[in-house]
Amino acid sequence: MYEPIRTKSVHTTMAGTVSGGPHRSREEELDIQLAGHLSALLAVTDELRALTPAADLDTAAERLVAQVTRLRDGRTPLRAAPGAAGDPQALHRRAHTLAGRALLVAASRADTAAAILAAQRMDAHGAALSGPKELSTTR
Repeated sequence: MYEPIRTKSVHTTMAGTVSGGPHRSREEELDIQLAGHLSALLAVTDELRALTPAADLDTAAERLVAQVTRLRDGRTPLRAAPGAAGDPQALHRRAHTLAGRALLVAASRADTAAAILAAQRMDAHGAALSGPKELSTTR
């Protein structure tokens, strides 16, 4: 019914191990993922800083740069000049999503510093999305 495979696999050696290019460990892969999520969060943070300058966003950007630099073995992330156009609410939603992804990866690699930073950014962007709270006068 099926024709048998006539050639050897290019993915295994005689010992049965995978051959080919360099392979990364799980920790290295998680570092790459986490650095990517934090870099994307930094880009959105820079966009928000251009639209609505705030000391909190400046501090967050500095902390994000420090974490990405640590994860990339001392290489600082590239930063583009943000544009002045955009919807702050949409950027806060995007940042909240990216911070959540970073938190999941940081937790899976047991990176406490990155997890705390991601959780703080999730809280900050969640608060920005919910807007100011009004006090109720009813009892």
